[in-house]
Amino acid sequence: MNIFGCSFFFNTLIFMFENLSERIASAFKQIKGEGRITDLNIANTIKDIRKALLDADVNFKIAKEFTDKVKEKAVGQKVLTAVSPGQLMVKIVQDELTELMGGSISEFQINGNPAIILIAGLQGSGKTTFSGKLANYLKNQKGKSPLLVAGDVYRPAAIDQLTVLGGQIGVDVYSEPENKDPKSIAENALKYAKSNNKNIVIIDTAGRLAVDEVMMNEVAGLKESLKPQEILFVVDSMTGQDAVNTAKVFNERLDFTGVVLTKLDGDTRGGAALSIKYTVEKPIKFISNGEKLDTLDVFHPDRMAQRILGMGDITSLVEKAQAHFDEEQARKLEKKIRKNQFDFQDFLDQLQQVKKMGNLKDLIGMIPGMGKAVKDIDISDDSFKGVESIIGSMTPFERANPDIIDMNRKKRISKGCGRNMDEINQFFKQFEQMKQMMKSMGNMPSMPKFGRR
Repeated sequence: MNIFGCSFFFNTLIFMFENLSERIASAFKQIKGEGRITDLNIANTIKDIRKALLDADVNFKIAKEFTDKVKEKAVGQKVLTAVSPGQLMVKIVQDELTELMGGSISEFQINGNPAIILIAGLQGSGKTTFSGKLANYLKNQKGKSPLLVAGDVYRPAAIDQLTVLGGQIGVDVYSEPENKDPKSIAENALKYAKSNNKNIVIIDTAGRLAVDEVMMNEVAGLKESLKPQEILFVVDSMTGQDAVNTAKVFNERLDFTGVVLTKLDGDTRGGAALSIKYTVEKPIKFISNGEKLDTLDVFHPDRMAQRILGMGDITSLVEKAQAHFDEEQARKLEKKIRKNQFDFQDFLDQLQQVKKMGNLKDLIGMIPGMGKAVKDIDISDDSFKGVESIIGSMTPFERANPDIIDMNRKKRISKGCGRNMDEINQFFKQFEQMKQMMKSMGNMPSMPKFGRR
């Protein structure tokens, strides 16, 4: 996957369901029936889907109930002329997956004076990082003024970590390093929030390596004292079925309002997302992938079902593009493309916009069919550095006028960026190909307006 291919696809969210997606897609291929989906032609498909779910660490009871529902809805259904039995099965499975994961997005309660959000979970689940991401999301996407509260009095680096995160996103952090009483820290933080016009208070609590009575009593006491609008249980999705069991224990004590799945950028199997809603009957509210503070997404069950089935997620991709691409800049760029005036500075500007959208490989995976294509390809977030160094070695005049760059200029650019001439020539060749492609796009009657809402 060369760098230009990456830039044109823009970029994936979730790698975690890739294996499950392949297994289910393979199962669909076995349906050979014509006219109707029958017991005979669906048996092996249902069996393979169930096995795929079990391999993804979905609880057996859940997997069996899910496939029984699919079979019940599928058997005997008349296949329309316009679709195949396989396509109809995809639709049925997609609807059931969506329902299993909650059906629709769950509302996030942020009304209060101030609204209080309590973050709970085991040590290492990503609570502190998520707290920073949530503050960043509420500040930039919801126009709120959040306060982060360092309520983990046991992990020495917790206060420092939260302070650093707060500094990166421009959000105040309340802490009392010498105070070992989380309840009094939280109560004092609320007073601080009210006197400093903070309308959201996010309290990062302590975790343990395993569930214990002291931890549960402590966080339950915080709930009783603070009466939070939201209690979010943060779970490491890589722990699979253990995550579901932990969620069950926490829910019995806290009756939390929602789940956050973290670490979705690894090669996880997806069982947690498919099982938690069923087990604790609480919605998944957010999903988090990567360390960057803007890699937080509201959980959309329908979109996740599409990803599991290999359909991509164009809706989320467009939303990300709209959030990061400037509308006026997009209009100017379109005019330049129509006039075939797209230059190196324009390209560099677009690379910077794409990098802001999140993990490159995740973004590519949102495009239908691309998840499988990039599964085994290493696409680093540093993939653009080579291109950036080449353009960075050009003068402003050269960036604005690609046609004036001759062999002597190429040699100087090669020395400046430390790239050999073969790499330089390949870069220019690919850039010209891209310009031609963009010119043909610009000549279309209606060019896509990626920067418009």
